[in-house]
Amino acid sequence: MEAVALKSDYEIERGKPMPSKLHAALEINIGSLIRVNYRDQYRAFTELTIQLPSGKGGTPDIAIYPKMELDWQNDEVKVKEPPLGVIEIFSPTQGSLEIMERKPQYFALGVKSMWIVNPPFKSVYVYYNEYEFDTFINDDILEDKQLGISLPLKEIFS
Repeated sequence: MEAVALKSDYEIERGKPMPSKLHAALEINIGSLIRVNYRDQYRAFTELTIQLPSGKGGTPDIAIYPKMELDWQNDEVKVKEPPLGVIEIFSPTQGSLEIMERKPQYFALGVKSMWIVNPPFKSVYVYYNEYEFDTFINDDILEDKQLGISLPLKEIFS
Protein backbone atom coordinates (compact mmCIF):
# COMPACT_ATOMS: atom_id res chain seq x y z
CA MET A 1 0.00 0.00 0.00
CA GLU A 2 1.38 3.41 -1.02
CA ALA A 3 1.68 6.14 1.61
CA VAL A 4 -0.47 9.20 0.95
CA ALA A 5 0.93 12.57 1.92
CA LEU A 6 -1.74 14.78 3.43
CA LYS A 7 -1.65 18.42 2.41
CA SER A 8 -2.39 21.24 4.80
CA ASP A 9 -5.10 23.82 4.08
CA TYR A 10 -2.28 26.27 3.25
CA GLU A 11 -0.84 23.92 0.62
CA ILE A 12 -4.23 23.16 -0.92
CA GLU A 13 -5.32 26.81 -1.04
CA ARG A 14 -2.07 28.15 -2.53
CA GLY A 15 -1.12 25.11 -4.59
CA LYS A 16 2.39 24.99 -3.12
CA PRO A 17 4.21 23.55 -0.11
CA MET A 18 4.30 25.00 3.36
CA PRO A 19 7.21 27.45 3.70
CA SER A 20 10.10 26.88 6.11
CA LYS A 21 12.13 29.13 8.40
CA LEU A 22 14.75 29.85 5.70
CA HIS A 23 12.00 30.45 3.16
CA ALA A 24 10.30 32.95 5.48
CA ALA A 25 13.58 34.74 6.20
CA LEU A 26 14.36 35.06 2.49
CA GLU A 27 10.88 36.36 1.74
CA ILE A 28 11.21 39.14 4.32
CA ASN A 29 14.83 39.91 3.35
CA ILE A 30 14.04 40.29 -0.35
CA GLY A 31 10.81 42.19 0.25
CA SER A 32 12.55 44.57 2.66
CA LEU A 33 15.46 45.17 0.28
CA ILE A 34 13.07 46.02 -2.54
CA ARG A 35 11.08 48.35 -0.27
CA VAL A 36 14.15 50.15 1.10
CA ASN A 37 15.99 50.49 -2.23
CA TYR A 38 13.15 50.78 -4.75
CA ARG A 39 10.14 52.24 -2.94
CA ASP A 40 9.93 55.07 -5.50
CA GLN A 41 9.56 52.53 -8.34
CA TYR A 42 8.01 49.35 -6.99
CA ARG A 43 5.74 47.81 -4.41
CA ALA A 44 6.45 44.21 -3.39
CA PHE A 45 3.66 41.96 -2.14
CA THR A 46 4.15 38.61 -0.42
CA GLU A 47 1.82 35.66 -1.00
CA LEU A 48 -0.48 37.60 -3.36
CA THR A 49 -2.70 35.36 -5.49
CA ILE A 50 -2.65 36.30 -9.17
CA GLN A 51 -5.13 35.10 -11.79
CA LEU A 52 -3.22 32.84 -14.22
CA PRO A 53 -4.17 32.02 -17.84
CA SER A 54 -5.11 28.50 -16.71
CA GLY A 55 -7.91 30.05 -14.63
CA LYS A 56 -6.15 29.00 -11.46
CA GLY A 57 -4.55 31.39 -9.06
CA GLY A 58 -0.79 31.52 -8.83
CA THR A 59 0.69 32.66 -5.55
CA PRO A 60 4.34 33.64 -5.95
CA ASP A 61 6.30 34.23 -2.79
CA ILE A 62 6.81 37.86 -3.85
CA ALA A 63 5.09 39.80 -6.64
CA ILE A 64 6.65 43.08 -7.81
CA TYR A 65 4.29 45.78 -9.09
CA PRO A 66 4.84 49.37 -10.13
CA LYS A 67 4.64 51.81 -7.23
CA MET A 68 1.02 52.28 -6.23
CA GLU A 69 -1.11 53.67 -3.46
CA LEU A 70 -3.22 51.16 -1.58
CA ASP A 71 -6.95 51.55 -1.06
CA TRP A 72 -7.32 50.45 2.54
CA GLN A 73 -11.13 50.32 2.20
CA ASN A 74 -11.16 47.83 -0.69
CA ASP A 75 -9.08 44.68 -0.66
CA GLU A 76 -8.51 42.10 -3.41
CA VAL A 77 -8.22 38.37 -2.83
CA LYS A 78 -7.24 37.37 -6.39
CA VAL A 79 -5.52 40.09 -8.42
CA LYS A 80 -6.15 40.23 -12.17
CA GLU A 81 -3.42 42.75 -13.02
CA PRO A 82 -0.17 40.87 -13.65
CA PRO A 83 2.95 41.88 -11.73
CA LEU A 84 6.12 43.10 -13.43
CA GLY A 85 8.13 40.41 -11.66
CA VAL A 86 7.62 37.34 -9.51
CA ILE A 87 9.95 35.70 -7.03
CA GLU A 88 9.69 32.03 -6.11
CA ILE A 89 11.72 30.57 -3.23
CA PHE A 90 12.30 26.83 -3.08
CA SER A 91 10.86 25.14 0.01
CA PRO A 92 12.53 21.99 1.40
CA THR A 93 9.62 19.78 0.33
CA GLN A 94 9.22 21.31 -3.12
CA GLY A 95 10.60 19.95 -6.35
CA SER A 96 11.94 22.24 -9.04
CA LEU A 97 9.33 20.97 -11.49
CA GLU A 98 6.53 22.63 -9.51
CA ILE A 99 8.05 26.08 -9.86
CA MET A 100 9.24 25.55 -13.43
CA GLU A 101 5.69 24.64 -14.49
CA ARG A 102 4.51 28.10 -13.39
CA LYS A 103 7.18 29.88 -15.46
CA PRO A 104 5.34 29.80 -18.84
CA GLN A 105 2.11 30.92 -17.19
CA TYR A 106 3.76 33.93 -15.56
CA PHE A 107 5.44 34.98 -18.81
CA ALA A 108 2.16 34.50 -20.73
CA LEU A 109 0.67 37.11 -18.37
CA GLY A 110 3.35 39.60 -19.36
CA VAL A 111 5.63 39.22 -16.33
CA LYS A 112 9.04 40.69 -17.27
CA SER A 113 11.20 38.64 -14.92
CA MET A 114 10.96 35.65 -12.61
CA TRP A 115 13.48 35.01 -9.86
CA ILE A 116 13.99 31.50 -8.54
CA VAL A 117 15.79 31.46 -5.20
CA ASN A 118 17.60 28.30 -4.09
CA PRO A 119 18.35 28.62 -0.33
CA PRO A 120 20.81 25.73 0.22
CA PHE A 121 23.02 26.92 -2.63
CA LYS A 122 22.57 30.63 -1.86
CA SER A 123 21.80 31.18 -5.52
CA VAL A 124 19.24 33.10 -7.55
CA TYR A 125 18.23 32.53 -11.16
CA VAL A 126 16.65 35.54 -12.88
CA TYR A 127 14.59 34.50 -15.90
CA TYR A 128 13.65 37.06 -18.58
CA ASN A 129 11.58 34.59 -20.59
CA GLU A 130 11.13 30.83 -20.45
CA TYR A 131 14.69 30.12 -21.56
CA GLU A 132 16.95 33.15 -21.01
CA PHE A 133 18.29 33.62 -17.48
CA ASP A 134 21.20 34.87 -15.42
CA THR A 135 22.64 32.98 -12.44
CA PHE A 136 23.88 34.72 -9.30
CA ILE A 137 25.89 32.94 -6.57
CA ASN A 138 28.22 33.64 -3.64
CA ASP A 139 28.98 37.36 -3.28
CA ASP A 140 27.45 38.40 -6.61
CA ILE A 141 25.28 41.44 -7.02
CA LEU A 142 21.94 40.27 -8.39
CA GLU A 143 21.04 42.33 -11.48
CA ASP A 144 17.53 42.10 -12.86
CA LYS A 145 18.05 43.64 -16.33
CA GLN A 146 14.33 43.95 -17.02
CA LEU A 147 13.32 45.72 -13.82
CA GLY A 148 16.57 47.55 -13.14
CA ILE A 149 16.87 46.01 -9.68
CA SER A 150 20.32 45.44 -8.21
CA LEU A 151 20.72 43.70 -4.83
CA PRO A 152 23.73 42.12 -3.08
CA LEU A 153 23.29 38.39 -2.51
CA LYS A 154 25.10 38.87 0.79
CA GLU A 155 22.08 40.91 1.98
CA ILE A 156 19.51 38.51 0.52
CA PHE A 157 21.09 35.55 2.34
CA SER A 158 21.84 37.34 5.62
